[in-house]
Amino acid sequence: MKIPSVILDYADKLEANTAKKYPALAGLAKQCYLNTIETTVKQCENGDWFVITGDIPALWLRDSAAQLRPYMPLCAKSKELREIIRGVIRRHAFYIGVDPYANAFNETASGRGHKKDETDFDSDYIWERKYETDSLCASVYLLADYYDNTHDPAVLTDEVHTMLQKIIDTLVTEQNHDPLSKYFFRRMNCPETDTMPNGGKGNPVGYTGMTWSGFRPSDDRCYYNYLIPANMMAVVAAKRAAKLLEAGWNDAVYTEKAARLALDIDAGIRNFGTVVHEKYGKIYAYETDGLGNYVLMDDANSPSLLSMPYLGYCDKDDEIYQNTRRFILSKENPYYFSGSVSHGVGSPHTGKDKIWHISVIMQILTSSDEAEIADCVNMLATTHAGTNYMHESFNKDDPADYTRSWFAWANSLFAQMLMREVM
Repeated sequence: MKIPSVILDYADKLEANTAKKYPALAGLAKQCYLNTIETTVKQCENGDWFVITGDIPALWLRDSAAQLRPYMPLCAKSKELREIIRGVIRRHAFYIGVDPYANAFNETASGRGHKKDETDFDSDYIWERKYETDSLCASVYLLADYYDNTHDPAVLTDEVHTMLQKIIDTLVTEQNHDPLSKYFFRRMNCPETDTMPNGGKGNPVGYTGMTWSGFRPSDDRCYYNYLIPANMMAVVAAKRAAKLLEAGWNDAVYTEKAARLALDIDAGIRNFGTVVHEKYGKIYAYETDGLGNYVLMDDANSPSLLSMPYLGYCDKDDEIYQNTRRFILSKENPYYFSGSVSHGVGSPHTGKDKIWHISVIMQILTSSDEAEIADCVNMLATTHAGTNYMHESFNKDDPADYTRSWFAWANSLFAQMLMREVM
C-alpha cells in the first residue's frame, strides 16, 4: 500500500527529535512508528481496511485500535489517512455486527482460527471468541479518537450507530451475566487459562453494577470476572459513546443508556473494586467477584491498573491510583520482576521473569518523575536485543530471550511515548 505522505514526514521528524533528546532510541523511532502502517494494514476487496496484530494474521479489536492511535493526530491533515481509519472503523462495525462477543476476526469468511471451541455462536469470520470487555471499549476509543481529531461526519454512518448501540447493549447485559447472558466458552485439551469453568460460564459473581468479562486483555481467562481495569476502560468508553450518540444521531435513548452505564460501572468500581492494603493503603484490585474475593496483581497488558491515566479514567496524581501504582511496581505484585538488566511488570501469559515492553512504556506514559522516565528509557534502549523493535516480553536477565519479534501494538505504544516526550 502507499503510505500517506503525512505519516512519512512525521516519522522523519520523530526520528530527528528522538536523536536529539534520546540518542540511544534514535534507531527505533522511525521504524516503530511506521511498523503498523508498513506491515499490518491492508485494504479489503470492499474498500474497508484490515489490521493484523503482526505475527498473527487476524484482527484483534483491541490491538488494531491501539496500533492506529499514533496516527490519529495527523488525520485532519490527510484525506488518504482519513480514508484508511474510516475503513478500519467500518470493519470494526461490521465485526461487532457479526458478534460482539468475539475478540479476533478473519479478513474474509475463511473459517480460520479456533474452530474447535465450544460456545453459543460461531461464524467463519471469527478467529477467536473469547469475550473481553476491553475489546468493545477499544472500538469506541478508535471511533472517538478519530472523531475528536477530525470532526468528520462521514464516519457517523448507520452501521457505526448500530455498532455503538450493540456495544452498550452488550455491556449492559453483562452487568447481569448469570441471569441474562447466553455466552459461554470452553476449550478442550488446553491450559486452564484458555478455557472457562462452571460449564463455560465462569465462576459465580454477585451484582455490583460492573460489567462481566470472560477473559483478560492477555486472552487468559479471568479468575474473578469483574476485571477492574476493563471496567475502568468501560466507564470512559461509555461516556465517549454517549457524546458520539448525541452529536452524531441525536439518539436520546442510547445517550442516556450509555451515561447511566458509565455511572453504574464507576459506582461498582468504587464500592467493590478497592481493598485496604496493609502497606500501601487503599488500592484497586485487579479482579473481584462482588462476593468478597479479590485478585491483587497487575498484568502488563492494557487495560491494566498501571494504565488508568492513559485510559483517561483518572489523573496521574489521584491518591488511590498512586497507592495502586506503588503496589504494582513492587515485589507485592506477583508479576513484577526485577533482574540484572531490567525491572518491570510482566504477565501470567508469558510466565515468570518475563517483563513486557508495553508495561515499561506505560510506566513512562503514566509518570511525572523525570528520574523514573530516564530509567525506563534506558531499559527500552538496552532490551530490544539489537532488533530496534519492541517485543511482547523479554527475560529480566537476558533481553535476547524474548517473545514475539513482530508485535505491532508494542511498537505503536513506543511511538506514542516518543511523540509525548520529544515532539
